[in-house]
Amino acid sequence: MAESTLPNPEKVIAEAADFLPILGTDHIELYVGNAKHSAYYYMSAWGFQPLAYRGLETGAKDEVSYVLRQGKITLVLTTPLSSKSHINEHLKAHGDGVKSIALWVGDARKSWKETVARGAESAFEPVVRKDDDGEVVLSGIKTYGETVHVFVERQNYTGTFLPGYMDWNPDFQVKDTGLLYVDHMVGNVDWGQMNTWCRFYAEVMGFAQIISFDDKDISTEYTALMSKVMSNGNGRIKFPINEPAKGRKKSQIEEYIDFYEGAGCQHIALATTDIVATVSALKARGVEFLYVPENYYDTILDRVGEIDEELAILKKHGILIDRDDEGYLLQLFTKPVVDRPTMFFEIIQRKGATSFGKGNFQALFESIEREQELRGTL
Repeated sequence: MAESTLPNPEKVIAEAADFLPILGTDHIELYVGNAKHSAYYYMSAWGFQPLAYRGLETGAKDEVSYVLRQGKITLVLTTPLSSKSHINEHLKAHGDGVKSIALWVGDARKSWKETVARGAESAFEPVVRKDDDGEVVLSGIKTYGETVHVFVERQNYTGTFLPGYMDWNPDFQVKDTGLLYVDHMVGNVDWGQMNTWCRFYAEVMGFAQIISFDDKDISTEYTALMSKVMSNGNGRIKFPINEPAKGRKKSQIEEYIDFYEGAGCQHIALATTDIVATVSALKARGVEFLYVPENYYDTILDRVGEIDEELAILKKHGILIDRDDEGYLLQLFTKPVVDRPTMFFEIIQRKGATSFGKGNFQALFESIEREQELRGTL
């Protein structure tokens, strides 16, 4: 099925079986080999601000976590403190990557009970954590690969992050880069697994499918993939699910699965209201982006029509442009931010558009293939 930008996306989203009201993305936890070094990277290069810390000083004996925030985006960077920690197995298999996609809910007990009753495998049962600032209820279910969704109920908590963490205010703090919130998070799954996980989000979590792409939409001379986008009832959480499709050479999804050694979160899309300023700041701090050929811009305005931005500036930064019935969007993708060619970020600015840049797929995938060729994995 080709892309379906639905005639009335609001109606379809409203029709999602929203027995699981989600208020937003609470935080994203990454398991990393060195949390202190990773925290420095995300602060210095990305402009995240230090927020909270958990480790030996707070009574945690097995792992250490640094919490960073920018806008409504909260990253938790966690590293084991012992060879006996279960986190080591995750790092050994996958390298640095997303472990938990935590969802902010009004009732973590009900969220766990409802999803488990509908077929989810429990990651952990509801637990209450308390300190002098109140209490937080947490629960978790498993999703694709070793990724988990943690339900976070925090209306009875006034602390900085979660009980067990202390405020973290180091001298080193930098200016933000204009990142505001998580627009969407993309999961890569293995051959034939896309529909399985789309059913999971529909039946277990009450999400609705809002867009679908097949290998005719997302393909080049060499590689292809398929994708469906699942959204919760209020549209605040969007999870595209990708799987490989047959092509002449190895696709980026296959490369990810090989190096991550399984399914996982491929990229995190972060929203901004000024993509030129954000990308300029990120580049100045050492963040590397995919190269977009200059000829991409020769006829782009014929396709997308009038835009507010100066095309020469977008061309200078390699920013992609696409339009749908609701407006247009601007987007750019980083190179992998870890040593394995797995996790990367997307920077996105929406000027009314609700889609995901279908018109840019050809240029984007050819850019990714150039990187794959350099790595010898195409």
